[in-house]
Amino acid sequence: MRTTKIVIGSRESSLAVVQSAMVQDYIRTAHPEIETEILTMKTTGDKILDRTLDKIGGKGLFVKELARALQEGRTDLSVHSLKDMPMEVPEELPLLAFSRREDPRDVLVLPKGAKELDRTRPLGCSSMRRTIQLKKLFPDMEVKSIRGNLQTRLRKLDEGGYSALILAAAGMKRMGLEDRIHRYFTTEEMIPAAGQGILAVQGRKDRDYSFLEGFGDPDSWDAGCAERAFVRRLDGGCSSPIAAYGEVRDGSLRLTGLYYREENGTYITGSISGSASQAEELGVALADRLRESKEKGELS
Repeated sequence: MRTTKIVIGSRESSLAVVQSAMVQDYIRTAHPEIETEILTMKTTGDKILDRTLDKIGGKGLFVKELARALQEGRTDLSVHSLKDMPMEVPEELPLLAFSRREDPRDVLVLPKGAKELDRTRPLGCSSMRRTIQLKKLFPDMEVKSIRGNLQTRLRKLDEGGYSALILAAAGMKRMGLEDRIHRYFTTEEMIPAAGQGILAVQGRKDRDYSFLEGFGDPDSWDAGCAERAFVRRLDGGCSSPIAAYGEVRDGSLRLTGLYYREENGTYITGSISGSASQAEELGVALADRLRESKEKGELS
């Protein structure tokens, strides 16, 4: 292996840097002869904070600048939260590996010092996926959009603007903020976003990435591929309120999905099981099943 230096592209948020450092640490440990550097950049999605993601083009806005740096050779690989990745990626910039999955659940975070939920103030939430599921869990509460990185959202919460935030457990844990979590939602109560808790490493088609061998987790790959196939089949971009969560055990995959129809504000959920080796086929099959049920009016 002649590779002597690897430049890792990352969003500039603290969480993104921590996640990129996880890949950097793996490379340093497995290949101490390789020099590594993290190059951070602010993405369009990080800059536009006064509108919800579905109004400005979806979560793909978090990866465009990183993809450009990769294409131009300014970086050698990028590290993303898989849930932020568009469902279609350029052939020349393939996804190389998925990390072992961190806790995939969503969590409820209260203001500092609070012991119980104040139902007179709104819940802070950044996605339609969470919003539509929260309406069943907290039908009496207002849900209000909140944007910004994790620290910004927590600051807004602690300043009194919200009764609580709904966040990903993975980000809270990776940032050492597990003690702020008031409640974990089960993956049945709040079906996660496709890829939640998984880190995706993206590279260039023409590069040798043998130094990453051993980083990827096969179960995460199968679960992530099934989840993404489900969303892709339903034409759901990263801002679409479609949810999918796969669990792999002993070579078997169970995939749960949520399909939403914006025109009437209804959604349906369902599950499918099969061999993890047929991950993408399972995602497609569940999507087709839920679409057919939706058309028949079998609504959740």
